[in-house]
Amino acid sequence: MESKQLLEDELTKIEAWEKSQSGLWFWERIGRIPFKILDKLTPKFIHEKIGLLLDEIGSYIQTGGKYLIQEKAILNLVEKKANTQVESISDIEKIPLQAMIEASHEHAEKWTKVATLQGATTGIGGIFTLAVDIPALLGMSLKTLQEIAIIHGYDPNEKNERIFIIKCLQFSSADVVGKQAILKELSTFYHGRSSSNEMMSQLQGWREVVYTYRDQFGWKKLLQMIPIAGIIFGAISNRSMIQDLTETGNMLYRKRRILERLQDESAAMTPHF
Repeated sequence: MESKQLLEDELTKIEAWEKSQSGLWFWERIGRIPFKILDKLTPKFIHEKIGLLLDEIGSYIQTGGKYLIQEKAILNLVEKKANTQVESISDIEKIPLQAMIEASHEHAEKWTKVATLQGATTGIGGIFTLAVDIPALLGMSLKTLQEIAIIHGYDPNEKNERIFIIKCLQFSSADVVGKQAILKELSTFYHGRSSSNEMMSQLQGWREVVYTYRDQFGWKKLLQMIPIAGIIFGAISNRSMIQDLTETGNMLYRKRRILERLQDESAAMTPHF
């Protein structure tokens, strides 16, 4: 296993990343502007499609729904990077952190390519295929985060993990104030005090995920509404969103694993009488 110093160094990198999320990029600032116009121009069926995502997320939290994944491929990926046998998610808990990081990088590259292709494909028909892209992107996001959970040794079949996944989804699309609030809420996970009841009460604002998704489409999807030209903008938009999501998921899950290992090490060094 890695040394305490290595774990603390990685934790410092993650905390620096968290601080870097406290500012809005220029494009994110001006991105709010076209949305107000776009909102009035967007056909009703697009709004209805986005509204359905609320029910989808609710169903996912409760049961995993249609978004539960086959974990074998991820176990094989981790096994290859760790160079040790991995038969179940619980086996991943003790593998070296570096193996998790390497698996995370390869996994992120795969989903970035998939998202780019999907965005290009659904950009062909402009606003009409955008109705397909919205739920497809949500599904891809949830599946990606579930696989990130497995890479770090957490089981997305557990309700608590699905709640954590939704918080990651919220974080990746939240504004500065939202990111700060979510980091505070996640402290219950980081210190092993999470429960379904506690986190469900904190998820009263989970609808913000969908509304923020719609808000993001205000500028990221604006040009995708133009047939044919939407191929380029759809590819760029989806690629950007999945890159942000994988970075968020990997950082937040890695932080959990590091803190748990530091706590275990501290407990092991505490004398027992």
